[in-house]
Amino acid sequence: MANIENPKFHFLEVSGNNYLSWCLNMEMHLQGHDLANTITEDGTSNAKDKTNALIFIRRHLHESLQTQYLFVRDPQTLWKRLKDRYDHTKTIILPQAQYDWQNLRLQDFKSVSDYNSALFDIVSRLELCGIKLIDAELLEKTFSTFHTSNIVLQQKYWQRQFATYSDLISVLLTVDQTNELLLKNHDLRSTGSKALPKAHANSEKIIGHFKGYKRSKNIILEGVAENLTALGNLTLARIMTKKRSQRR
Repeated sequence: MANIENPKFHFLEVSGNNYLSWCLNMEMHLQGHDLANTITEDGTSNAKDKTNALIFIRRHLHESLQTQYLFVRDPQTLWKRLKDRYDHTKTIILPQAQYDWQNLRLQDFKSVSDYNSALFDIVSRLELCGIKLIDAELLEKTFSTFHTSNIVLQQKYWQRQFATYSDLISVLLTVDQTNELLLKNHDLRSTGSKALPKAHANSEKIIGHFKGYKRSKNIILEGVAENLTALGNLTLARIMTKKRSQRR
């Protein structure tokens, strides 16, 4: 029961766009704290549990919702009012999720990873609406939406008779990453070109160091020559000054 009043997930928005996911998170957290019976009609709970549940629910409401339901002191009543207000969002989310599933195609994505992410996003929204897709449906969707240029590869994978979608997608992800690595290697050095031999590369480094040393040496010698010239001029000036003093 420690820190139950602290927010554990995103609060319920006023628009109710996240109601389904919020509701699922709330039910799991209340159950984890042995407070699930505080929001059921036939649940039996003591006053302390009801208070803790009410605090926890209110902590995960938008400030406007907290104000609107300020005088609701029973968690089951608050839970029912929120459900009556936002449970209709299923009728909004479900059609869009079904449309996205119907039009999902592997060939429309640049990478298998992007396709896999989009697929699970749709699956998650469908599950929130009470529709659960099985592995056979996920496999069928993936196999049937291969690009026509990969028809041979599609038939090869189909013949392997994958039992689960996770088995298939792990293979596709590995192949996709391998192809990406090959393309990167090709971009680094085009076909037909050769890498610089190691011995030649070392000789280039040695020549480069020698050239650098030679340039540094020339700079040093030039500096010494300038200093000697300045010193000679200074000495000559002192001698001329001494001779003029002697003549006087």
